[in-house]
Amino acid sequence: MPAAPPPLFQPTLILHGGAGAIHRATLPPDLYAQYHASLLAYLRSTRALLADGASALDAAVHAVARLEDDPLFNCGRGSVFTAAGTIEMEASLMVTSVPGAAHPSAGIVKRGVGVMGLRNVRHPIRLAREVLVRSGQGQGQGQPGGDGGSMHSQLVAPYVEEVLARQWGLEFMPDEWFFTQRRWDEHLRGLRGEGETVAMSQGTVGCVCLDRAGGLAVATSTGGLTNKLPGRIGDTPTLGAGFWAEAWEEVERAGEKGVWDLTLGDCLPGFALKGKKRAVAVSGTGNGDSFLRTAAARTACAMSRFSTPSPSLAEAVTAVAGPGGELQRSAGDRWGSTGEGQGGIIGIEAELEDPVVLETGDAHDRTKLRKGNVVFDFNCGGLWRAWVEDSGNGEEVERVMVFREEYQ
Repeated sequence: MPAAPPPLFQPTLILHGGAGAIHRATLPPDLYAQYHASLLAYLRSTRALLADGASALDAAVHAVARLEDDPLFNCGRGSVFTAAGTIEMEASLMVTSVPGAAHPSAGIVKRGVGVMGLRNVRHPIRLAREVLVRSGQGQGQGQPGGDGGSMHSQLVAPYVEEVLARQWGLEFMPDEWFFTQRRWDEHLRGLRGEGETVAMSQGTVGCVCLDRAGGLAVATSTGGLTNKLPGRIGDTPTLGAGFWAEAWEEVERAGEKGVWDLTLGDCLPGFALKGKKRAVAVSGTGNGDSFLRTAAARTACAMSRFSTPSPSLAEAVTAVAGPGGELQRSAGDRWGSTGEGQGGIIGIEAELEDPVVLETGDAHDRTKLRKGNVVFDFNCGGLWRAWVEDSGNGEEVERVMVFREEYQ
């Protein structure tokens, strides 16, 4: 058998547990400790999977499935209630890979999917995964294929849950399994117009992973907005609003900063060109209606791809989700009074120079591992997030935070 190609990247990840009006006054130390412990545990288990060679897709699904089983978070078992006292869950997945990385995700033709209106499937993110990888290729348009799938990118219950999820053997739980007293009390207080005295995770949960082969995956799951109208669909299952992933190639004329389309090299062979291959993936959390109105996730990625000069993903995320960014501006004079525009975005950016330069040896020897750039920003009180960063001396450090400063 031919030798496996060398790894290109040092695996990394970031996950979030929701964003919103989170403040120290409503986040007592014992509750903070619970969130911190959960996020750290899920960060570590997902990091271990990536270190063992798991794909970004499998690792991201693992992380979000763990969050869906944790009643602290607004997804799965901890989902909020609609105005009618029911639960309607949503989840999504999207994959990409650094161009030229020969990653298996390149064979996933749909790239991204969303599922919505779910009531009893235990792990909405696992249902999203099945919808993503089952394409039904070779079958009639819109008809289930040999793998039970189709080319549809968005599917709503009851069919996707009561027919497809059961057909694919996914686990179901009864209504009472999803009931939590904290969320029910929150539901009742909301109906009475009362405020919250204790900060609870809002928005969504999500995870972005980069694997060693250059694959990126973003997984997102939510119970939606507290007391939303039944049937409301948010940003979480909507491509471009609550999540996005894409990759592209850039070419730069030597000595200049302007980025040219790759095809110019064929037309102008006399110019010295250098190439760069980029891939990005982001997951959002916060006021989903604002993410929908601004196509927030895709907007951030498009800024990074199409602006000249091309900003980093970190700069683009700040322009959309940071203080004074596009999300905040979308709320207009309602900012600060309705919850509109509030939110945050996490993501990872990965790059390869063209051609790939090896440290020593040939293509099956030792390659210098590249590092993905973990990014995040938010414009509200807090964003629960956990990630791995470089300590500055070559070692990786696990971080869990909710505010911009350390919790005291």
